[in-house]
Amino acid sequence: MEFLSRDKLKETIEHKQLFIDGQFVDSASGKKFAAFDPSTGETIADVAEGDERDVDLAVQAARKAFEEGPWPRLAGAKRGKILAKLADLMEAKIMDLSTLETLNNGMPLQATMFMTNAAIDVIRYYGGWADKIAGKTLKGDGDVHAYTLYEPVGVVGAIVPWNFPVYLLVCKIAPALVCGNTMVVKPSEQAPLTALWIAKLALEAGVPAGVLNIVPGFGPTAGAAIARHMDIDKLTFTGSTNVGRLVMNDAASSNLKQVTLELGGKSPFIICEDANLEVAAFFSHLAIFFHQGQVCLAGSRVFVHESVYDAFIEKAVAMAKRRVIGDPLKIEVEHGPQINQAQADKILSYIESAHAEGARLVTGGKRIGDKGFYIEPTIFADVTQSMTIAKEEIFGPVLSVLKFKTLDEAVKLANSTSYGLAAAIFAKDIDTVNFLSRSIKSGIVFVNSYFSAGPGIPFGGYKMSGIGRENGYEGLLPYLQTKSVVMPLANSPWL
Repeated sequence: MEFLSRDKLKETIEHKQLFIDGQFVDSASGKKFAAFDPSTGETIADVAEGDERDVDLAVQAARKAFEEGPWPRLAGAKRGKILAKLADLMEAKIMDLSTLETLNNGMPLQATMFMTNAAIDVIRYYGGWADKIAGKTLKGDGDVHAYTLYEPVGVVGAIVPWNFPVYLLVCKIAPALVCGNTMVVKPSEQAPLTALWIAKLALEAGVPAGVLNIVPGFGPTAGAAIARHMDIDKLTFTGSTNVGRLVMNDAASSNLKQVTLELGGKSPFIICEDANLEVAAFFSHLAIFFHQGQVCLAGSRVFVHESVYDAFIEKAVAMAKRRVIGDPLKIEVEHGPQINQAQADKILSYIESAHAEGARLVTGGKRIGDKGFYIEPTIFADVTQSMTIAKEEIFGPVLSVLKFKTLDEAVKLANSTSYGLAAAIFAKDIDTVNFLSRSIKSGIVFVNSYFSAGPGIPFGGYKMSGIGRENGYEGLLPYLQTKSVVMPLANSPWL
């Protein structure tokens, strides 16, 4: 089943320019870059390439909208209604948005449908917060009346990755906009098309011109310009840890803007001897092979108790071999291409290193065909913690399976990397679950499940996996300034 053919989809790609101050415009340089279909390697659209000049124009529009426009001054309930309208418009276009996302980044259509629905849920969740953001009355020392106010931070810069362009865009714009901020967003040059469409839908929903601006472009130019801009008050970035360092350095060396970073991961699964192996194998399969492993919280390391190690490997291999690989625009396909040639080559180099370092390949390990960037679902057994594939983020469909004897050993192994984004525990004993969930250094721990969080659950990492949280009430706080107001009471001796 296909919702639209490739040729038809290409014909319907309408928005390829920058979106600044409520209008689609060409870039200052006139340059364009190619957006590709990862399943074929073919160009699907030529997109306007923004640079420092375009970022500056977008920031000027966002600043004017913040200082002079109605958006920060609207009653919270009205902003909430506008976000609800945006969710409705996206829902009405969900098939078209999902197929365009699949065409541009290779995520299987069944997965893009799921993620677009999840994005709509995020918008509705934060729209519901719009009239509930309130300060507190506090008790100060002496005869004083004190309270706090929450105010928008101002102009927010956002840099969004290619792996979940709709969902991760929405996780930034929904809380930022509901708090009354204005924004300048750089989508990834690998997958910029859906962000431009959502900007148009936001305008139709009632978001005023200048509030949401989209500048496609490359990291060293448009991305760096956002991070360094002296008139951006807050920066939010999702991407690799290495680029996150650069972004944070640029933010600090400019106007010391606040930063939220959602970075890499090397998420561990701990499968205990009393675990339901069918459940553990299913979620392990989902966690590493969803979107071909191109997920920050991919469960790329599985630690299995020695007593059930062989049984788990058997189940994991059987599931991997049954995975449906093919054209991601076909709804039955589960496994599509990697985003580009460079990413595919990087993954294959990790597979080569695993062979060289003595891991045992039990399934997969090869590139598929010569059209597009497909790699087989791959599982290595007999992996040790010293091996490269057990330590570094691969961002591809490669699972490392390791063995443990005791819970203390499992915790030590799980915490042995510089990442701490997500983890999973599979066990029936409640004491085991409590011990492991408290011992693992991770921003989110799933128990006998994975990916089972909704928009109300805060998400973010320990260690080099990031700074701050997205989603939930905690996801609002980075987009708000807290102001304390203190005044003497009528009977104060200071009056």
